[in-house]
Amino acid sequence: MSSEQNAKDVTLKRFSTIQLLNFCLGFFGLQFAWQMRIILSGPVTENLGASPLIFGLIWLAGPVTGMLVQPVIGELSDKTHTIFGKRRPYLFAGAIFASLALWAFPNSALISQKIAAMLNIPEHVFGGLIIAAIMIWVIDACVNAAQGPYRALVPDLVPQEQHSLANAYLSFAIGLGSVVAAGTAPFLKYVFHYQMSITSQFIMAALAFSLAMTWTCITIKEHNFKQSNNTKTEDKSNKPSFLKKISEFFKFSPEVGKICLMQLFTWIGIMSLNIFFTQYAIHTVYGVPDLTSVTEEIKNSYSDTVNRATNFSSVCFALQNLICFIVSIPIGLLSTKLGNKKVHLISLLTLTFAFIGMGLSKNPAFILICMAVAGIGWASILALPFAMLSEFIKKGSEGSVMGIFNIFIAGPQVLVCTLLAWFIYQCSYQIPSGMNYHWEYAFFIGAVTIILAAIITNLIKER
Repeated sequence: MSSEQNAKDVTLKRFSTIQLLNFCLGFFGLQFAWQMRIILSGPVTENLGASPLIFGLIWLAGPVTGMLVQPVIGELSDKTHTIFGKRRPYLFAGAIFASLALWAFPNSALISQKIAAMLNIPEHVFGGLIIAAIMIWVIDACVNAAQGPYRALVPDLVPQEQHSLANAYLSFAIGLGSVVAAGTAPFLKYVFHYQMSITSQFIMAALAFSLAMTWTCITIKEHNFKQSNNTKTEDKSNKPSFLKKISEFFKFSPEVGKICLMQLFTWIGIMSLNIFFTQYAIHTVYGVPDLTSVTEEIKNSYSDTVNRATNFSSVCFALQNLICFIVSIPIGLLSTKLGNKKVHLISLLTLTFAFIGMGLSKNPAFILICMAVAGIGWASILALPFAMLSEFIKKGSEGSVMGIFNIFIAGPQVLVCTLLAWFIYQCSYQIPSGMNYHWEYAFFIGAVTIILAAIITNLIKER
């Protein structure tokens, strides 16, 4: 650890439990919105005519904006010095614009009609699917604009010895936000017999994101947000360019390369689940045929089944994230005793078994158990790789490094959104009620990549 790191840690006070809970509240809202987008984007876009391949291409919004937005915003937030702080302007702006897009997304068909009437053009020229795709891109860009600077707040504000614990609390917030987001509609349906509309769920997500992030921006105080003119001048002359930072990123240690490769394979697996699970629930578990090219009458005949399948998917994600919520803090505490590597390796192996189980079964009860087991690996993925990387971050580059690291989260998603989506599109088959796709293949491919991530994890040498 450098003398600069030691000097900084002396000035950073340890966070209490209450402070850590408050610190992660904005991440709760961010994940609430993101989870709603994961679960419900498939039914919305399929209803507008998106095939599996088109659906995958729309999902490219996440990785592309992740690779472009997070590194750029991370670099900008490192250099930003305002009376509002370095990171907070990006957190607030990202939440507000994402919330507007969350409201617009389920109303894409209506917006398309209004635009067509206003411009006096045919509706298909600027159709609902195009509007939905644009809104997905806005949501993902804004979420990424907020997420990178939020992660950078950990090395900014939290002393080194609490980094693993702080990241575990962020994992805790992600789990809780996902549970509430995914569980609200099924809870209202099963307890009060009220089916919450998709539009209402997205409005709920928009409110959660904007209100929670606003609270974080108000209550979290950043350090040293002002610099003198002399310091700014010195920074401009001495600070390396962003491209040079990318080059230096891989020179910190050979272990950084291993951590990045581990992330790459991990997130191929994770996104195989996140992108395709709801469609798998609708079409494989509940047997609904592909609805992209059928009449409105046929779509309406399956509407109740689609609602049941969507609620089942929400329950599965809620259970997965409930387990994530429960085990995230114990994983953080356990990693401080046993090391990040050992705990993460075991967690990845449990995730592998969950993926294989879901690929082999169509039994809803067994799939619920598999998703619960997957929550253990999910909690570790959300915390420990960032804790591993934090050992190698140079001070003053936290935002840009976290942004660069996100390339190895976002990049793999491109493969899932294109090659895996194309592969599933090629694997169609006939059922008595129409055509269907082998959505479960995504889990077998995910299991293979998670095993590769576990092998690489075992090769990492921690400090």
